[in-house]
Amino acid sequence: MKNNKVRNIKKELLSDNWYTLEKVTFEYEKEEGVWEAQSREAYDRGNGAAILLYNQNKGTVILTKQFRMPTYLNGNDSGMMIEVCAGLLDGDHPEDCIIKEVEEETGYKIETVKKVFEAYMSPGAVTEMLYFFIAGYEDTMRVSDGGGAADETENIEVIECSFESALEMVASGEIKDAKTIMLLQYAKLNRLCSLV
Repeated sequence: MKNNKVRNIKKELLSDNWYTLEKVTFEYEKEEGVWEAQSREAYDRGNGAAILLYNQNKGTVILTKQFRMPTYLNGNDSGMMIEVCAGLLDGDHPEDCIIKEVEEETGYKIETVKKVFEAYMSPGAVTEMLYFFIAGYEDTMRVSDGGGAADETENIEVIECSFESALEMVASGEIKDAKTIMLLQYAKLNRLCSLV
């Protein structure tokens, strides 16, 4: 349902060097009926998808490790982040996108995924909607070493670890990525790994 408390939206492009950053000015109607002028910046990088690959029999999950410059600029001394497999939709349907990303990043070829939820990851500044998936994997599904797409300057290390170890990394702060924490908590709540 359209919000009728917002009017006179104007956008000014601040940057389109990588994705787009816009300054948005608008009027918002407060509870007492007064219209208030407001200004925000919104970064549009497109929507994305993320997935937790898990092996119920082994009690393991597949994670990735890669350098993330924004975290390096904000106190992460190594800049390295442990994350679930994820990627931007780039016009693809979320399911198609994540199946492709899994093979590129992890080397596992999966055919079916289950969508578990969707969420805005940083709604105060970023327009991105992230679609969250889970899928079982077996060792026989590995078709390559993974590591990411060569044309996307990705240098991804693939990690297979126990589900318990992944949860311990969240507790210790070694895993600080929100999408990863959300999917690991989903897995715990829904007992996806037999060792939970």
